[in-house]
Amino acid sequence: MLIKKTRGLCPTCRTVVDAEIVEEEGKVWLKRTCPSHGSSRHLYWSDAQMYHRFQEYDAVGNGIANPQNTAPAESCPTACGLCNNHHSQTLLANIDLTNRCNLDCDFCFANARACGFVYEPGFDDVVKMLQVLRDEKPVPAPAVQFSGGEPTMRDDLIEIIKKAKSMGFPQVQIATNGVKLAKDPTLAQQLKDAGLNTVYLHFDGVSKETNPFLAIHEKALANLKKVGLGTVLVPTVIRGRNDKEVGDIIRFAIDNIAVVRGVNFQPVAFTGAASDEDLQKSRITIPDLLKEIEQQMGGILKKDDFYPVPCVLPFSDLVEAYTGRPQVRFTAHQHCGAATYIFVRPEGIVPVNRMVDVDAFFESVQHMAETLKKGGAINKYKALLEGVKNMHNSVKKSEHSNTTEFWKLISKSLIGQNFDALREFHWNALFIGTMHFMDNYNYDIERVQRCCIHYATPDGKLIPFCTYNSGPVYREQVWKKYAKQPE
Repeated sequence: MLIKKTRGLCPTCRTVVDAEIVEEEGKVWLKRTCPSHGSSRHLYWSDAQMYHRFQEYDAVGNGIANPQNTAPAESCPTACGLCNNHHSQTLLANIDLTNRCNLDCDFCFANARACGFVYEPGFDDVVKMLQVLRDEKPVPAPAVQFSGGEPTMRDDLIEIIKKAKSMGFPQVQIATNGVKLAKDPTLAQQLKDAGLNTVYLHFDGVSKETNPFLAIHEKALANLKKVGLGTVLVPTVIRGRNDKEVGDIIRFAIDNIAVVRGVNFQPVAFTGAASDEDLQKSRITIPDLLKEIEQQMGGILKKDDFYPVPCVLPFSDLVEAYTGRPQVRFTAHQHCGAATYIFVRPEGIVPVNRMVDVDAFFESVQHMAETLKKGGAINKYKALLEGVKNMHNSVKKSEHSNTTEFWKLISKSLIGQNFDALREFHWNALFIGTMHFMDNYNYDIERVQRCCIHYATPDGKLIPFCTYNSGPVYREQVWKKYAKQPE
């Protein structure tokens, strides 16, 4: 059954070709035909029913008001930076600070060790990239993550973080393997003092077989815990290698809730060449991952507890209606990722879905936003008060005592305008999410045009994540163009 027509890539030559998303055998596939290399079919989503549930959250945004260029729609994805065909703002920006690395992992977006040259933009170049992000309209990019290679290999990392905070980024993050954080007990405090908000720690498993760097990661987490610097574990999930440890990874995060704020699983993307055998053996899609989580967590956390990113759009609408100021809009493609929250209590974990009828809750927030926009209430305070009363119906009567805690947090946030309460919510909860980045075998142009994670480059461009790492291979082009010349 045909679901939609789109465009994709020939997995052999990466030429942009017409493609179809089809449902067959209870799964969703991407089919296309290349004039030079013939027809191909590759797995897109392994659960058609879940695909259609997520499809209900489809929400196309308006992109940025100051696109970097104008281009015909058929030029995507070869006309980046962000153009008039792009439909989402930057929610999270990545800046590669270096391609140097102190590890040599076999699955790596950057493939840093294999480059044969050094890419490391100067401090002033990094500042220019940050400024491009802050100049986005109608809303500056709210978050930046410094990546690589290994960003802690930069001698000026602390100064870069300080500069990003001074330029107004509410969220500043680094993506790291943790080696230097483990070796240098003072580094965590330096990063926190500079204004770093979150450490994204590469973390593939809880055993030596899946994670040969486990001792390093445990030491890094201990040093981060001492200074209170929140960390998100980032496992690359590969079928047959570490997919049977996803439940243990979540339990590890629960045991380390004092420092771990979330787990962001990333199903492997084959950014290099891969055989059909490799794909069949190692490919894992979002539904596969969520099914494994449900089974390995004994049903305490279910795959239906997860929602796509656009589900939170009502909150953007509400804040925009209340403040009268444009807000960042979460219009990522509904099939790019999934997420939920669990509360970690002494008596065990409680998924947010056990406390709240999530769909009814979002509907209440959306109704509140629409009421504010229409100006139907006497004043904004009254509209919020009425809306919170409506939302109360979505909070389930539960045997869990933290239902009351959740309600207090919502009330303090919306009625009291105490947004520190949301920070309190995050510190009492654990984020569980997944983002499946694309490769040549499941590349969907429609997803590219909705991407909300963008790379900033030294030439002033903003490039969607899956265009930068797959597709036309912008990463390789950028790194080579701005490589350091031998001294």
